[in-house]
Amino acid sequence: MATALGFRCLSRAQPARLCGRPLTRALRRTPRRGHRLSPADDELYQRTRISLLQNEFPQAVYIDSYNSRGFTINGNRVLGPCALLPQTVVQWNVGSHQDITEESFSLFWMLEPRIEIVVVGTGNKTERLRSEVLQSMRQRGIAVEVQDTPNACATFNFLCHEGRVTGAALIPPPGETRLTSVGQAAE
Repeated sequence: MATALGFRCLSRAQPARLCGRPLTRALRRTPRRGHRLSPADDELYQRTRISLLQNEFPQAVYIDSYNSRGFTINGNRVLGPCALLPQTVVQWNVGSHQDITEESFSLFWMLEPRIEIVVVGTGNKTERLRSEVLQSMRQRGIAVEVQDTPNACATFNFLCHEGRVTGAALIPPPGETRLTSVGQAAE
């Protein structure tokens, strides 16, 4: 039926008019492809307003740089090994990768919301952690990624940027005395 009505309109079409309507009005109603909005077009559309009740990550933790003495985290200097939790930085009482035990990781599984992954930085090179430590973390549903400290810093920042609930256990790399930016270390 609609097809018959369309043919009837076309058969009666006149050059200046289309089915009783002026041609300019009929063309205005046809959608145009490739139309881009200009600043003046904002007035034609209603704007959406969002009320934010609480920031999901009011102050996410990011590692700015590191050196042999510690880390710069969100512009604050932290000396020695540290544990990074969502929105929190604490001193971590370990001297080397050999001092890492189940007890030293206990702060990661006691938190709510649960930490998904803990990135461990073991200094200048990647060192093996004890298998019982890794197994206890796995049993609690927390993944552990062991890397050298420069790569662990970059991985932690990347995972935080993705919005993952991430923790980090970092030991400063020995021997370096100059301040190294995380961006330079990733290159």
